[in-house]
Amino acid sequence: MIDLNTTEVFDVVVVGGGPSGATAACDLAQKGVNVLMLDRAGRIKPCGGAIPPRAIADFDIPDHMICARIRSARMIAPSGKGVDMPIENGFVGMVNRETFDEWLRVRATETGAVRRTGTFKTLSRDPEGLSTIMYLNEDGDEVQIKTKFVIGADGARSKVAKQGLPNQKTPKSVFAYHEIVEIGDDIIPANDNGHYNETRCDVYYQGKLSPDFYAWVFPHGNTASIGVGSAKKGFSLRNAVADLRGATDLQDAKLVRHEGAPIPMKPMKRWDNGRDIIVTGDAAGVVAPASGEGIYYAMACGRMVADSVHQALMTGEAKHLASARRLFMKEHGKVFWVLGILQYFWYGGDRRRERFVKICEDKDVQRLTWESYMHKKLVRKEPMAHIRVFFKDLGHLLGLART
Repeated sequence: MIDLNTTEVFDVVVVGGGPSGATAACDLAQKGVNVLMLDRAGRIKPCGGAIPPRAIADFDIPDHMICARIRSARMIAPSGKGVDMPIENGFVGMVNRETFDEWLRVRATETGAVRRTGTFKTLSRDPEGLSTIMYLNEDGDEVQIKTKFVIGADGARSKVAKQGLPNQKTPKSVFAYHEIVEIGDDIIPANDNGHYNETRCDVYYQGKLSPDFYAWVFPHGNTASIGVGSAKKGFSLRNAVADLRGATDLQDAKLVRHEGAPIPMKPMKRWDNGRDIIVTGDAAGVVAPASGEGIYYAMACGRMVADSVHQALMTGEAKHLASARRLFMKEHGKVFWVLGILQYFWYGGDRRRERFVKICEDKDVQRLTWESYMHKKLVRKEPMAHIRVFFKDLGHLLGLART
């Protein structure tokens, strides 16, 4: 039974404690907002775990959270040909989502956020206009709380979005599955000629492993993420991962855990209801097309959503909620658009994928790709490099370039 006389009231309730929700809760707590973060126990999203230098700097991620430092990526074509793309300056950090997400939640609570473990069930509104949330706690009991604002950070199939933003379409998704396996000294090769290297991310553009996306092997220090994504119904992600483990001599590596989940590929057209509800992270659809990268964008989105909610709290004007999406799309919309075009053209069959990997041999492509990825914006300098890349890309797309 729910005791209405003891119902707690918060300024903001964040549903979901992943990178986006934990960042939003932490930022709001820093501003002195009475915020509760509600998260399900044991939830880990399938994720390669890559974070660029900008994420490390913007969100003060400490060294001990970085379980591997990536110095290059290897793109593997349908023919089996591999193209290495070295990082000239710096590295890409890798995190283990099991420990990284928990660290973010602990940081939020240490900053002042209230943390509860439970499963969100319903969202309604009381006669005074406050949002009412009912959730099940760890004992399975119903708990009711009230709040002025709700932030839905509960994933690509967000229940908050479904109940609070019923007119918004759920973004199209790629379904991802990965296995975390132990990596011993006997697996790491002495040189880059082996299937696995502790400082290199391997990306497989092969229809047999994914008909419309890609598969991966990403180092995590003493473990590795081996995964695949696809939107094709009926395609067996588990079988594809098993095939990839066999092809990379990792079939005998001990399984630590495995996860699967939908990964959205396009931001929702609207994130708020114009009154008191807003979504963030995967619930808002902020995962980069083509790459599937989500950690940095989730955290950036969480920060922007927290700022918009804080403005709405301080002014009493809900119109500020819409500023989060405007700011995000202003800063990252062009990158998402470019990546969406890349995915549309180059992931459509193995012939195109072969050409795509061939393009990755080009030094201009490598430099511009890494600079854009590391700093999270399109590189505007070196206009001649962009022109060269454009014509090379067009030649490959039209089949005029040799592969």
